[in-house]
Amino acid sequence: MGDTSRMASPPSPREKVFQLSGRSVHAAREFVGEVLDDWGVTEREEEVRLCVSELATNAVRHGMPSGDRFRVRLTLPRRGVLRMEVRDRGAGRPCVRRPGLHEEGGRGLLLVDALADAWGVGGRVPGEPGKTVWCEFELKPARESGFESGPAGHGTGRAGPAERDRPSP
Repeated sequence: MGDTSRMASPPSPREKVFQLSGRSVHAAREFVGEVLDDWGVTEREEEVRLCVSELATNAVRHGMPSGDRFRVRLTLPRRGVLRMEVRDRGAGRPCVRRPGLHEEGGRGLLLVDALADAWGVGGRVPGEPGKTVWCEFELKPARESGFESGPAGHGTGRAGPAERDRPSP
């Protein structure tokens, strides 16, 4: 590891814009995988990819008419935390549903809620329609993963209703 008294700065946030189409869900998964590889983050990769699939699918289905776009953004905002955001221009507000046994859809946010350590909706931008759905994943301490990303902080677990309404940073 080298000298642990010097903290490496976190990598720059990465984002990519995708067309609202079913093919973009796979492309968003691939983008997330590439970023995690670039950052050397290997733990929880499948959970992060599954969550981006669910959030990208929601953006495609509910974001806006075909031809518009959604954005995926990844950051390491504090040590031991990976944050993923999916922003679309749709006006709806996603919430966890409890679909019936025979319903085909409605389970995406149940999966996000089960896999992510926290998630929520926020990030309204004045004068711009849409919303940002975000989720966070706790990672191993920096010494174990080889990465330092800012001030120490421990995860807070699942976001409660008030935290889910907080704008994203």
